[in-house]
Amino acid sequence: MGSYTLPDPLRLLNGKPVRDAKTWYRKRRPEIVRLFEENQFGRSPERPAGMTFDVFEKGAPAFEGKAIRKQVTIYFSPDKSGPKMDVLLYLPAKAQRAVPLLLNISFSANSITVKDPGVKQGVVWNKEKKKVPASQGLGIGKVDVLPLLDAGFGFATVYYGDIEPDFEGGLPYGVRKLYPEPAADEWGAIAAWGWGLSRAMDHFEKDPGVDPKQVALYGASRLGKTVLWAGARDTRFAAVIACCSGEGGAALSRRNYGETIAHLTAPGRFPYQFCANYGKFAQHVDQLPVDANMLVALMAPRPLLLQTGDTDFWSDPKGEFLAAEAAGPVYALLGKHGLETDQWPAAGSPLTHTLGYYMHAGGHGTLPNDWKQFLAFLQMHLH
Repeated sequence: MGSYTLPDPLRLLNGKPVRDAKTWYRKRRPEIVRLFEENQFGRSPERPAGMTFDVFEKGAPAFEGKAIRKQVTIYFSPDKSGPKMDVLLYLPAKAQRAVPLLLNISFSANSITVKDPGVKQGVVWNKEKKKVPASQGLGIGKVDVLPLLDAGFGFATVYYGDIEPDFEGGLPYGVRKLYPEPAADEWGAIAAWGWGLSRAMDHFEKDPGVDPKQVALYGASRLGKTVLWAGARDTRFAAVIACCSGEGGAALSRRNYGETIAHLTAPGRFPYQFCANYGKFAQHVDQLPVDANMLVALMAPRPLLLQTGDTDFWSDPKGEFLAAEAAGPVYALLGKHGLETDQWPAAGSPLTHTLGYYMHAGGHGTLPNDWKQFLAFLQMHLH
């Protein structure tokens, strides 16, 4: 790591400082969103006019009567053959009013993510880039939803491959095929996955059991990047929990530690996840007009928890802490607490202000015990 200077989230492109919330919301925030669109994630389309919702399970008892299960297919176009996304939703059976909700974006099909025989068996992409039954796919990212339900939260999950495939050459098979081939500043796969989360939010706004002003997002690794960008673009999301989002997510690119833009955009790796312009900065990260501190700042004043692992060096857990620290002035400007410390905390010592950070002892991903921290964070900030 060499020395570096971060772009200032509280300085307009014309050089003038941002001194009040009005200037942030009207001028600087839109500037930063546009910079990320043009240089990293790409611009996304708005909600498609031909989208429809098929609620094929309107409310069935689940988990010995503790939950009500709903299942929905979202068709992204009038063509029912696809692309389409299945949404699995659980609400606490005893709820007397609309509840806050955690929306999970998963590497696995809904029937694998949650252990419940009543869930529709989906299809997933395999390593040969073919669609196969969910039971033949990855079994990672399983979630125990009962603690959330017991605490009064709803839980929903979607499979990211329903929205857009996660491989080079996936363009003809996901939502991006519904639009002209993307230009150099238009959406990659991460923006497409985030766009899909916004389409799920469109449905939650119509469900009387969900409080649409209290919907949080969770995702891990490249899906940690996804929920950060989805929360940055779509301010309807009330909170975000981003696990090990690393380079291209919450870790500072200018630190040049662990994975880099050059790694992400190298042929055969993940250039399709970003807009084509991102690759221009592979060897010139100092010229990138944004960095992770600005991505974190776009969540302000909403709650954001960055979860990392102390041995996940490739994702740079310290770089995520430093990005959050550098975003603190934006939270402060908007009347909320940032990390409130410049000391990188030890593993197992959560910081749980509006802007939070939690590093477990271990590597990449979410460990079962991390969910206790997630629930505590949600209980603290969503009501």
